[in-house]
Amino acid sequence: MLLKINPNNPEPTKITRVVEGLKNGEVIAYPTDTVYGLGCDIFNKKAVTRIYQIKQRNKKTPLSVLCSDFKQASKYAIIPDYVFKLIKKNLPGPYTFVLKARSNMPKTILSKNKTVGIRIPDNQICLELAARLGSPIITTSLNISGQEVITDLNDLDLEFKNKIDILIDSGPLTNEASTIIDFSQDQPQLIREGKGSLAPFNL
Repeated sequence: MLLKINPNNPEPTKITRVVEGLKNGEVIAYPTDTVYGLGCDIFNKKAVTRIYQIKQRNKKTPLSVLCSDFKQASKYAIIPDYVFKLIKKNLPGPYTFVLKARSNMPKTILSKNKTVGIRIPDNQICLELAARLGSPIITTSLNISGQEVITDLNDLDLEFKNKIDILIDSGPLTNEASTIIDFSQDQPQLIREGKGSLAPFNL
């Protein structure tokens, strides 16, 4: 199913349809503030497995999650006070912050050291989906692992499209991925430089 949703003023009936799909274990493609993402409900093991299969991704490679706000993020990840002060001014935004996961985060998406990448994108569609679902959504780039990221759904071939239950189209996006910063250690570490500026973090 292809849904065109306004990124600035998402249509409530369309958001409802996508949330119902997520609750039923569907896999979705959706826009973020960087590239198109591939996602599902983090608690649906079958859907998470499908994402690994669609991306042809090693199951030992952890997946990040998308949250609606800090309140939701803090339910699933430990955000120390000093980290909160550093990141609050830059979210929603094009960053992924690696944090220590809480015990309620599904183990299937965690790294070996029990950390998880948290995203709060500056995209109203993303934020409303996670808020309406009531829990985070898997967020990983819409592509086969190792290949170029997708910034326009028109670039997806038919075989790839047919593996996804709902495709949310909001037009062409940027070709820059998020900046990834690891805050799970004593000092922040840059994992990947992307769209998000490093200036606020002195990296």
